[in-house]
Amino acid sequence: MPEFLGKKYKLSSSENFDDFMKALGVGLLTRKMGSSVSPVVELTENNGVYTLKTTSPFKNSEIKFKLGEEFEEETPDGRKVKTVCTLDGNKLMQIQKGDKQTTIEREFTPTEMKAIMKVDDIVCTRIYKAQDE
Repeated sequence: MPEFLGKKYKLSSSENFDDFMKALGVGLLTRKMGSSVSPVVELTENNGVYTLKTTSPFKNSEIKFKLGEEFEEETPDGRKVKTVCTLDGNKLMQIQKGDKQTTIEREFTPTEMKAIMKVDDIVCTRIYKAQDE
């Protein structure tokens, strides 16, 4: 069982997130809200079903998935996409296919989680710090 499952990670730094959201066609108001909060991310697993939970004062989201199986996802900004997640060691890869393809690579360590999000030629890096339970 990977040690990062069930750990909570809170956003501590973010770069290019506004440009990333803009490239996806996210409106100004939603971008301002999205940029102003520090969400907490938690990945858990139960009988082969993974749950990725993101909580913030602005919006909570949760996706449930089995590794390698495509599923329908509604993103926090309201886009409907087809998503596949795979786990490679301590890296969770999430590929979203919609009007534009988005890749989110989350690398978990005991102290932080680094999310590298890509759309078009824009790369957004968000660093989350592990929360003490």
